[in-house]
Amino acid sequence: MSPDTGPIGNPLSSAGSPTEFPARAPQRLSVSFEFSPPRTDAAEKTLWETVTRLTPLHPSFFSVTYGAGGSTRQRTHDTVARLKSETGIDAAAHLTCVAATQGEIDDIARAYWDAGIRHIVALRGDPPGGMGGAYTPHPGGYANAAALVAGLKKIGNFQISVAGYPEKHPASADEKADLDNLKAKVDAGADRCITQFFFEAEDFLRFRDRAASAGVHVPIVPGIMPVSNFSAVNRIAGLCGSKVPPWFANMFEGLDDDLETRRMIAATVAGDLCRRLQGEGVEQFHFYTLNRADLTFAICHLLGVRPQ
Repeated sequence: MSPDTGPIGNPLSSAGSPTEFPARAPQRLSVSFEFSPPRTDAAEKTLWETVTRLTPLHPSFFSVTYGAGGSTRQRTHDTVARLKSETGIDAAAHLTCVAATQGEIDDIARAYWDAGIRHIVALRGDPPGGMGGAYTPHPGGYANAAALVAGLKKIGNFQISVAGYPEKHPASADEKADLDNLKAKVDAGADRCITQFFFEAEDFLRFRDRAASAGVHVPIVPGIMPVSNFSAVNRIAGLCGSKVPPWFANMFEGLDDDLETRRMIAATVAGDLCRRLQGEGVEQFHFYTLNRADLTFAICHLLGVRPQ
């Protein structure tokens, strides 16, 4: 990594001039997109418009989130099944340990297997009260994500993705404990780690290096959150342990009533982050789309991932 970098723009070469990026990626990157199950008819219409827009980019998979306490269990199942049947693209269901016994979770996993779903994003999950609350394992349930991964592998040969935290999970005692937890999930059978969103490339790269040193030898995929609503993401970041650097806040200063400019900046900032990571050898990106296509589509275009 070159130390001569700023929050916006290409890294500088040793001569002080912008480094030239290829117009298109030298090889096709792998991208994946995360959605949330819709709660209203209007939200459902928006979601499927988004799916229609992003499907031609041929992502490696779609994933669908699972509400706190399993509150979207059936909607998650229905959305995953529809994504797979209508797009032909691998669809991954989020599954958590929250508010269910091991038997109940196993039944959900078997239902996914029977429906042809072979990819699970296995998570401990947020407490029923939402992010930031105290977590207590459900009586008779899986104690944590590592136990959930091991249980899923007993049911079927699922492809399993798990979460990683470049800036440490807020409930972890320290970075070592956090990496020990990630390694336990991988040792239990996880195939991939998808990170929490972050805003500085160095945070991801340090995490990737630390994970490798700790014996985590599965792909570490950066989770990218294109941000156009700064106040909302600032609140979420505070709950999930992602820092918001001062330069990032400055990018959105004075733009509360200027959605168009916010969106232009959002695409620029996220695109710059991805291109820096690409320059460090990252070949997979996972986008938290918030069920909107335009920013994610624009960033993929910048990376050379385009309709085929």
